[in-house]
Amino acid sequence: MKKVIHIPRRFVANEWGGTETTILELCKAMSANGVDSKIFTSKALSTVESELIDGVSVSRFRHFYPFLGMNPEIIEQMDKKAGNLFSFSLLFTLLFSKSVRLIHLHTGKRMGGIGRLVARLRGIPYVVTLHGGVFDVPSSEAAAIIEPNRKAGFEWGRILGALVGARRVLEDADAVICVGQREAELARKSLPNKRIEFIPNGVDISHFALGDGDKFRKTHGIPANSRIILCLSRIDYQKNQLALVEALPDILSKAPEAHVVLVGPTTVQSYADDLDGRIAELGLQRNITRIGGLRYSDPALCDAYYAADLFCLPSLHEPFGIVILEAWASNLPVIASNVGGIPSFTRDEEDVLLFDPSKPSELVRAVVRVFDDPELSQKLRINGHRRAIEEFDWSIIGKRLVGLYEDLWVNSKR
Repeated sequence: MKKVIHIPRRFVANEWGGTETTILELCKAMSANGVDSKIFTSKALSTVESELIDGVSVSRFRHFYPFLGMNPEIIEQMDKKAGNLFSFSLLFTLLFSKSVRLIHLHTGKRMGGIGRLVARLRGIPYVVTLHGGVFDVPSSEAAAIIEPNRKAGFEWGRILGALVGARRVLEDADAVICVGQREAELARKSLPNKRIEFIPNGVDISHFALGDGDKFRKTHGIPANSRIILCLSRIDYQKNQLALVEALPDILSKAPEAHVVLVGPTTVQSYADDLDGRIAELGLQRNITRIGGLRYSDPALCDAYYAADLFCLPSLHEPFGIVILEAWASNLPVIASNVGGIPSFTRDEEDVLLFDPSKPSELVRAVVRVFDDPELSQKLRINGHRRAIEEFDWSIIGKRLVGLYEDLWVNSKR
């Protein structure tokens, strides 16, 4: 069996998001296609060195941030999001691991550079998947992403980046995979001589086949007659949950039984504080339930989808939006922002209602339309569910990735 090492920046069950789901399901799909896939990552947000997550081997390595004067709060912020880390133990373990045929990076910067260097030294191909947006990312968000690094203090790690070729991770890759169509188009313009592949995220249809909505409502004290608007994503300015909170008073004026459920781990604490403060200012505590992140294996995740009447993703930026596929697999009607990669795989008025996240009135109108029009709601449910099964099941997406691997193994010049 051919061995592939997947390298994300971090990978922990209690801080789960779309990237973690994608990597886990890809590994499972690879194994089903004869590719032994393992995850090597940092110990960011975890002290566990090795474990199995849903049958996939995860190994974690000591890491550090090459900055002077860091404090624990900054370290935690960088662990949670976009910290530019380095790991000597990962470098040496990866270099001497037996039978590795390909390295699959899910991160860039210094950690991606480690994968690049090892691939070149071992004479094997490596690929990079862009999950969070590199080319298709608003300038305001790009600045916010690196903010913790700016606060960290004096950076002395540039020599480490130069050592592993951190600035050439994309340029030297054998292929760059984009999960969003728009990102792929921009990548082809920026890297005209590079192999760019558009391979969307997928969904495990069987995983979301069942859920206990009544149990979820009872557990969280949500009235049985409430019409739940579910928003499942990490608590982060990018995900824009604040827009849904701000729109809720107008939604309630037209649909008094509306109830918003926000599910997701906090990656930006200041944004979470602003979100909770605004909920209190508007007096919406009884109309909003906020829950921390749910593990992918937790039955409560599926229960949340099956408790909902509508799924809403109001992101300011979204390379793909895997939660849309999960909502489709759970037979939920979906409304989502008309941004990033979302319009490239959804069909407005057919399997989703798209809205401009900068215009609250459009969000309100989309919610009310679904609540007031049973035929529209049913159309969105049926079309979304059918497309999830026919186009986005991981068995389908996995075969596309295996095809790319096989092509690189045959044609690699190294």
